[in-house]
Amino acid sequence: MDLGQLTNQIGLIFALMLVGVLINKLGFMHPQTANDLTNILLYIVSPCLIVGAFEQDYSASRFHQLLLVTLGIIIFYIVEIILAKLIFNHVKDENLQRTVKYGSIYSNAGFMGVPLASTLFGNAGIFFAVASLAGFNIFSWTHGVSLFKTDNRSKTTGQTIREIVLNPNIIAIILGLILFIYSIQIPKPVHEVIHYVSSINTPLSMIVIGNSLGNIKLNRQLFNPHLWLAIVLRNVLFPMVAIIVLHLLSVSNVALFTTVVMAACPTAGLVVLFTLQAKGDTSPAVALMSTSTILSLVTIPIVFAMTQIPLF
Repeated sequence: MDLGQLTNQIGLIFALMLVGVLINKLGFMHPQTANDLTNILLYIVSPCLIVGAFEQDYSASRFHQLLLVTLGIIIFYIVEIILAKLIFNHVKDENLQRTVKYGSIYSNAGFMGVPLASTLFGNAGIFFAVASLAGFNIFSWTHGVSLFKTDNRSKTTGQTIREIVLNPNIIAIILGLILFIYSIQIPKPVHEVIHYVSSINTPLSMIVIGNSLGNIKLNRQLFNPHLWLAIVLRNVLFPMVAIIVLHLLSVSNVALFTTVVMAACPTAGLVVLFTLQAKGDTSPAVALMSTSTILSLVTIPIVFAMTQIPLF
């Protein structure tokens, strides 16, 4: 993978985000519209993209790489959770503490990572990106949600497992694995529907993200040192942890590049949603997500370049 090609594609991605910013400034997208488009992307477009990527003949070597990537993702999520707790546990403001913990650990794998993987590596990229997507859903909706609990009421283990398993993206991954392992071909009319729906993922995702960036306001949160430490961890240091783990597991080529790109994505937008649900101040979450996203234009190519350096 050529670094120049990556930079060009990221530039294209950000150009699409600027379209979203313009739409926001012109007042063409209301909050409810943005929420509706987000739901369409999460629950319709993304699952179609995943199923389409698995529609290929079974390959033992590719499946082996997918298993190694999955193991790597589990390892570096655990490492990141431990490090974030050690680094930010001293933050006295509870709202800020949970924001920087979540924001440093969880990347925008679905909205930004999947479009990047699709643009750069096609179906091969999506094939390996699903491991990152599954890891994000499982860890974010268990550990991530627990960071924002404000009372003693909590969901049972059964309820949590049910929510994860019934997530359309997880269902799509399971269905896709069945198609891949047994080399099942989807009927042509269904295949064409999946293809057309999948094709809107990149432009629509970037427009939705750009629309949210259009709401950025300069405030004191942008100068908070804890916020900037979280950005450094999310955009640079934690992705480097992922690179080290993947190299140790002998993950290579598209599997390595895709997983690193997914890990190098900026802070997940869910940090804002979870803060809202916890009735907290969203300004640190918005500042963190927005600044991390803007800086990723520079940090993703830097992190990706690190994959080219022999570590061992």
